[in-house]
Amino acid sequence: MRMGDVLTIGEVAARSGVATSALRFYEDEGLIASERTDSGHRRFPRAVIRRVAFIVFAQRIGLSLDEIRRELAKLPRNRAPDRADWSKLSASWQKRIDDRIAELERMKAGLTECIGCGCLSLDRCKFSNPADRAGRRGAGPRYWIQDISSAGRRPPVASS
Repeated sequence: MRMGDVLTIGEVAARSGVATSALRFYEDEGLIASERTDSGHRRFPRAVIRRVAFIVFAQRIGLSLDEIRRELAKLPRNRAPDRADWSKLSASWQKRIDDRIAELERMKAGLTECIGCGCLSLDRCKFSNPADRAGRRGAGPRYWIQDISSAGRRPPVASS
């Protein structure tokens, strides 16, 4: 590699916004590669910036390191990936992203219903009171009514 085509680890960190410790970790995991100078300093090819951006993006959509490694193995090592390379990789992620969005929407709806009601015995609450166990004790927020009146103290939060 020519000097103008390589970057130090600090330059890669500054350009990518990823800490040098993370870059070292990615290299240890085989996700990125560098060459060493005679004095042992890392020198990265400029194309590594795109690979690091890919790693960050892939982590944000929920890919594991093993999945990221498999995806990166599909990219060319001798040149910077182009639009066609990225398109091939990202095509398989559409369903995963859609599934994650749907899951987050379900969580959002569940939290809104539970917070809006304020009752821990809501029959469809999957977070605090699975299968509405508290509802078998009677109407209203049973964990609060029954235990506070009988023991004069707050009960522990229900576990699933």
